[in-house]
Amino acid sequence: MKVLVTGAGGQVGRELVTAFDGHDVVAADRAALDVSDRDQVLGAITSLAPDLVINAAAWTAVDACESDPDRAYRDNALAVRYVADACRRVGAHLTHISTDYVFSGDQDAPYTEWDPTGPRSVYGRSKLAGEVEAGPDALVVRTAWVCGEHGPNMVKTILRLAAEHDTLRFVDDQRGHPTFADDLAEMIRRLAVERRTGITHVTNQGAVSWFELAQEVMRAAGQDPDRVQPISTAEMPRPAPRPANSVLDNAVLRLEGIELLDDFRVPLARLVARLT
Repeated sequence: MKVLVTGAGGQVGRELVTAFDGHDVVAADRAALDVSDRDQVLGAITSLAPDLVINAAAWTAVDACESDPDRAYRDNALAVRYVADACRRVGAHLTHISTDYVFSGDQDAPYTEWDPTGPRSVYGRSKLAGEVEAGPDALVVRTAWVCGEHGPNMVKTILRLAAEHDTLRFVDDQRGHPTFADDLAEMIRRLAVERRTGITHVTNQGAVSWFELAQEVMRAAGQDPDRVQPISTAEMPRPAPRPANSVLDNAVLRLEGIELLDDFRVPLARLVARLT
């Protein structure tokens, strides 16, 4: 298949390019294709005529989105309209990557694909708008707490802070499933090649707080997890509200009999070994 990966310079985008090895892959980072530019998008997709388009492009600076909502909606919603329109013109199947931030985070139980959304941040609202723009024929993959070998992420931050400070402080009242970009990309490849549609949650398994994740990173790196101290979200205010509950139930995969991704500790050990 001919596959176009947008946002190919990001941590998920780079893993997607690797995951589609063996196919005819066109890797387009922002410099090669700005998805917020309608003419660029239509020109690129209609000329390439790919079988699959994997849209990993997004503006993910959650706090910055609060102060620049126009850019957030342009990059995370209107851009998806352009990509979806171009895909329809050439008969390409679209896979679009979304986020746990489309939920309020107030629910006690894990969120299924059918639970009501209710984003509390500009980033979350713009990503939810992007899901709508992708349309009913697209596959929308919601994921959360993504970490990987490429680009900035929480695992790298924890390792860096551990090298600089005796004590680390992370919030213990936000919970989610840490998801590793290489595992995520492999599942996206499978679902996209099968031209699946609708919303599907894809995360690694194992729900933890950021505090507990930091402890697991320390363990994987052979360091003392007791160096990590718990704090509350209120003690670390940020411009954009974070969902207290980001745990995504991979209900669609489970109900369809598709094996879920490993517990996050498996790819975490793999990643820490690469980074240290």
